[in-house]
Amino acid sequence: MAEKVIINVKKLKKYFPVRGGLMSSFGSGKEQKFVHAVDNISFTIKQGEVFSLVGESGCGKTTTGRLLTRLEDPTSGHIYFHKRDIANLEGKDLKSFRRNVQMIFQDPYESLNPRLTVFSTVAEPLLVHHVGDTIDEREDLVAKALEAAELKPAMEYLHRYPHELSGGQRQRVAIARALALRPEFIVADEPVSMLDVSIRAGILNLLLDLKAKYGIPYLFITHDLSVARYMSDRIGVMYLGTIVETGESEKVIKNPHHPYTRALLSSVPVPDPDYKRERKKIKGDLPSPINVPKGCRFYPRCIFAKKGICDRKDPPVVEVEPGHFVKCHFAADIPAMDGKADEEMEEKVELGEQLLQETMNSAGNDEEEIEFV
Repeated sequence: MAEKVIINVKKLKKYFPVRGGLMSSFGSGKEQKFVHAVDNISFTIKQGEVFSLVGESGCGKTTTGRLLTRLEDPTSGHIYFHKRDIANLEGKDLKSFRRNVQMIFQDPYESLNPRLTVFSTVAEPLLVHHVGDTIDEREDLVAKALEAAELKPAMEYLHRYPHELSGGQRQRVAIARALALRPEFIVADEPVSMLDVSIRAGILNLLLDLKAKYGIPYLFITHDLSVARYMSDRIGVMYLGTIVETGESEKVIKNPHHPYTRALLSSVPVPDPDYKRERKKIKGDLPSPINVPKGCRFYPRCIFAKKGICDRKDPPVVEVEPGHFVKCHFAADIPAMDGKADEEMEEKVELGEQLLQETMNSAGNDEEEIEFV
């Protein structure tokens, strides 16, 4: 039996208008420019599944999460939640939807109101959605949410303020707030990036335990591929507002086909001082999301790009193996091309070292005294 699809995103776009300064308001006839934060992405999230979005800063990960929780309104496209399109919901329908979808924010120091106690913070969504008739009933629900977030005993935390908690405890309060309404879907926006390394594993394991216990699917947003591999059933790699590769975690990690994915993986540090790995090469800087390159968006930085193809045509989405999709004109050929590039790079390095050695030798034989001024 096929797993139930909870979230189905189709051709989702979010453009932010670029607002000029005071002097630009006096101009006329200028074309309106937009930041292409999310540009025509599609993916699904199934019941009990963790789907991770990874990519460098500014690629559109967080905006995607905010669109799925309707904290941002999409420019176009569809977001199906239980087969119902929620992209254009308003009023009571939107409020009802938000009861079933919650978000865990990146920074627990900013996402909690310093003037509210832990009880008031976690009880706030209960009050907004009229859950619990009495204070005692809401206190019981808050205590259960705190204990589910591993803040035990809950009564010791109810009347504390955020400044009395550690970073890990604050993030657990934020998780408890998301759990208070028993949501059917959670967006976790880099929930451990602001925490000490020593407590990250505890938060990640807590999220996985909650998934196993309640069957809650996650959209997990992170820039760390090692964290994505640990947490995810499937991974989507974002670049400049679009998804360039998606598939089961192990397939994407062990057999990446897009040049950008391969470059990201090569930059992941390995805790072994004797391990040597050739860094995959990309060139240039991230293009402007306002003036998006024509054709393939990765074309200006890709060492395998071919003029007349990559700079003109938007690449198709190719299924390189079952369930593994890559948006690239040469998706099936990249691993072999990359291997050849590595060999050429090694030859160039050896040649460079040889020339350097010859230069050093000739300098050592030169008897002319060099005066440093």
